[in-house]
Amino acid sequence: MTAPAMTKPVPRQFLTFALIGVGGLFVDMAALAVALHLLGLDPYGGRVFSYLMAATFTWYMNRQYTFAGVSRRGALRQWLRFLAANAVGALVNYAVYVVVLQLGGPVIAWVGLWPAALAALLPYAGVAAGSVSGLVFNFVLSRRLVFRQSR
Repeated sequence: MTAPAMTKPVPRQFLTFALIGVGGLFVDMAALAVALHLLGLDPYGGRVFSYLMAATFTWYMNRQYTFAGVSRRGALRQWLRFLAANAVGALVNYAVYVVVLQLGGPVIAWVGLWPAALAALLPYAGVAAGSVSGLVFNFVLSRRLVFRQSR
């Protein structure tokens, strides 16, 4: 039996949140591959698409596991609150992604460690770096604003 969301120890919640975030990272990268290779989007538009897919996945999984004691009613409103609460984290995530795309290749090429054949992997490195950048921020806002216990 799962403990209510706000009675679970914060370190355990954070670990669950982070593990779901790793799953979200894989969803993000897979969705980015779909956006780039099947939908024909550029790396920037593709990233918006992949972020929304990953955010939906992480919202649902956190709703089911990390914050299991929270009401199941109002899913659409809760999903929108999740996107809004994580908007700053999303902007930081996207900004880090853009920096990696813009500077990653040239910097690594300058250092001589980046074979040209691996350039196609740079967007996925950007996704990973962006995801890590918003983890703690998104956890705190999700815990306090999205998945809070009803009073």
